[in-house]
Amino acid sequence: MTAKILVVDDEEDLELLIKQKFRRQIRENIYEFSFAHNGVEALQKLEENPDIDIVLSDINMPQMDGLTLLVKLNDVSPIIKTVIVSAYGDMQNIRTAMNRGAFDFLCKPVDFKDLEVTIQKTMQYVKQLRETLRAVKENDILRMYVDETVINFMSRQEFENSLLVNETIEATVAFLDVCSFTTITEHTPANTVVRLINRLFDAMVKEIIAQGGYIDKFIGDAVMAVFRGDYHLDRAIDAALAARSKIETLQENIPEAPDYTPQVAIGINSGEMVSGNIGSVSLKRLDYTVIGDVVNVAQRLQSAAKPGQILITSQAYEQVKESFRCKHIGEVKLKNKAQPMVIYEVIE
Repeated sequence: MTAKILVVDDEEDLELLIKQKFRRQIRENIYEFSFAHNGVEALQKLEENPDIDIVLSDINMPQMDGLTLLVKLNDVSPIIKTVIVSAYGDMQNIRTAMNRGAFDFLCKPVDFKDLEVTIQKTMQYVKQLRETLRAVKENDILRMYVDETVINFMSRQEFENSLLVNETIEATVAFLDVCSFTTITEHTPANTVVRLINRLFDAMVKEIIAQGGYIDKFIGDAVMAVFRGDYHLDRAIDAALAARSKIETLQENIPEAPDYTPQVAIGINSGEMVSGNIGSVSLKRLDYTVIGDVVNVAQRLQSAAKPGQILITSQAYEQVKESFRCKHIGEVKLKNKAQPMVIYEVIE
């Protein structure tokens, strides 16, 4: 599936630069780019090309700036997701963009490897939304995501009934927490904090996606990932090992915080969980997520993990002991669990 991307920026040389950096992907029909110089032109392009998936938008532009465009895009389509790419990366602009519906925020000068990872992540989310709309139209069932514009396709009664539909799935959940990051936020400028945590998140997200996982949500300085399908537990552990290794390689390359050594603490659990839309009907704010004891235990394991540790339950160990080298930790008391649990650390 070709990702159709609209780039909105008044910098004349950006179009040429993007075509150069992504020439292979353009040639192979992985990406199809169109360009606009401000928000007004962008809305015209979207009217002419309603199948655009992603908008990459600057903030400071003539006629209509990027933050105003964000508001307009909410009325144009429930599918299109916007990534702000701007030199104005202060916390106020970031918060305003996110509150107006931006999917992500990247700072200039553009790191094109980072941009491609972001495009892949955004496109995966857009694909899920398109599948959801197809399910809504064919089956009147909300399975993935609901927002106010989608609800306009349906009656109020259909919407409320569809919220009752959920499914029980077999999957693996992983929580990957960036250790000791809170201490950086206490004495580091907000701009630096956001750039650094996004860099760490991107390193982990890339490994998760490579193993067929998807990002359920970002919780503070932690990532919650879900793996479904064949060998979901094995793939989750492979992703965790790769993410841990990738974070360790960043230790010598963080000029923003030279005294900080990034590490992750990871908890993984596998089993049966409920998948559905969780949130507030009144606010029409819902997240497609997974819940249940398996998810809670994974988060408790992450809380119990020391920096650099990957913890799993004894049940998970029995499933993967022939594929991974693990270390017996013993019994631990996890929050809200009546009985201690036997846990193992995945070494390699």
